Amino acid sequence: MTTALITGSTAGIGAAFARRLAADGHDLVLVARDIERLREQATELHDRHGIEAEVLTADLATDAGIEAVAARLGDRRNPVDLLINNAGFGNKGRFLEVPVADELTMLKVHCEAVLRLTAAATESMRARGRGGVVNVASVAAFVPRGTYGASKAWVVQFTQGVAKDLADSGVRLMALCPGFVRTEFHERAGMGTDNIPNWMWLDADKLVAAALADLSRGKSLSIPDPRYKALMGAAKLVPRGMLGGISSRTGRKYGPR
Repeated sequence: MTTALITGSTAGIGAAFARRLAADGHDLVLVARDIERLREQATELHDRHGIEAEVLTADLATDAGIEAVAARLGDRRNPVDLLINNAGFGNKGRFLEVPVADELTMLKVHCEAVLRLTAAATESMRARGRGGVVNVASVAAFVPRGTYGASKAWVVQFTQGVAKDLADSGVRLMALCPGFVRTEFHERAGMGTDNIPNWMWLDADKLVAAALADLSRGKSLSIPDPRYKALMGAAKLVPRGMLGGISSRTGRKYGPR
């Protein structure tokens, strides 16, 4: 039996990974900020699937939180075989409407934490000759979309670069780039979703199933839906300046609830 560590495990894509991996028989290390939600999630998954579910409270916007998770990933007596770097958030507003401190916090969670946790996990995995890392990015990585898109573009480039560096080590790395998924993400950011067409929404459980299948195939990039594959293919044909204008206008349509 193997162990998977999931950051941002209590909601959305992270919770979907937890459900699927528990159903497949993996023990789990569940990481989030809310200890009560973590305990409820761990109990439910243990009772339903008979797996061991460890909880780790950590805020990845802080050095202490990152260090706590990195230490768990580096524990060779209780190794982690699969890391899902899923924790993340959005900020509502144009550049300069969002406080710089909030933008820096986003970079801390989306970039610094991903780098440090990936390093901690892959060092142990390489020593064992096996393991996997899924870094959750976004299709926003492929369009000019402010700090959020830039941070997710970094995740994609970083992950694919490390995947090449560790290609012969037995460790697989993959950047997962979903589109709109029905989670708490937009609500937490104060963004409305009424204007998003129904066809653009993805189911978190189906997304996770597709992502794990792509990881097993050795892909370093997963866009787990034909609709978004087609959209990203079309985006490559649009001039960069025009694409930025389209992205900005489209993104700003989704105002507060």
